Amino acid sequence: MDLATIVGILVGLAFIIMGIMQDGDIVTFFNLPSILIVVGGTVAATFVAYPLYTVLDSLKVVRKAFSAQKNEAGIIIAKVIDLANTARKEGLLALEEASEQIDDPFLQKGVMLVVDGTDPELVRNLLETELSFVEERHKEGQGIFEVMGTFAPAFGMIGTLIGLINMLRRLDDPSTIGPSMAVALITTFYGSLMANLIFLPIANKLKFRSREEILLKEIMLEGLLSIQAGENPRIIEEKLKAFLPPKVRAEISEQKQKGEEE
Repeated sequence: MDLATIVGILVGLAFIIMGIMQDGDIVTFFNLPSILIVVGGTVAATFVAYPLYTVLDSLKVVRKAFSAQKNEAGIIIAKVIDLANTARKEGLLALEEASEQIDDPFLQKGVMLVVDGTDPELVRNLLETELSFVEERHKEGQGIFEVMGTFAPAFGMIGTLIGLINMLRRLDDPSTIGPSMAVALITTFYGSLMANLIFLPIANKLKFRSREEILLKEIMLEGLLSIQAGENPRIIEEKLKAFLPPKVRAEISEQKQKGEEE
């Protein structure tokens, strides 16, 4: 689990609450009509902007913002090197049996294309096409949260206008102007808070997760083409490590060394 997402939201809320309590009462910042306007309006507008199935799928996608897979690149590179060693010792056809142990559909598909003797350029084109569509699907989930981040402040303003209209209707009683104005502004507060602490940060985290996944698949693609070209497993390993930052490369080398010692 990625604690940064959860901790970030909780810490943000904590600091905002502490800021409120320094010179006010937290109870005055709770207003049910304002919450209904912002949350209800944002959700309703999102359903108008996107098909129902896309919005429902985004609820599954949001889990990626709260999950983390450490050193996944190292695991992928190790799998590719195992395949390279198998192909070097037993030939490309031996990869068909090895592919049955692969959990990742993208890597498994690539291995089967190599086993079938598909032209390397065609292998690259097929897998890159799949990569591009994976990226497009990821953008849909990101886009929904970006749109919600746009809608929330807008409905906050709508709630504020509703509050001001109600306030103007009661101008004959000056004592209600202050409280009514406060309630009107709370709706804008809710809209801005939800957009900038939840929706937009989650959209950005999903973009980050998408880049991670695309990078892993690019590593798989390059590894498969290298195996098909009959390159030395050591050369393939160094080539795939070039996709990664120095810190991650060092971690992979350290893990590999520990594994060899054991």
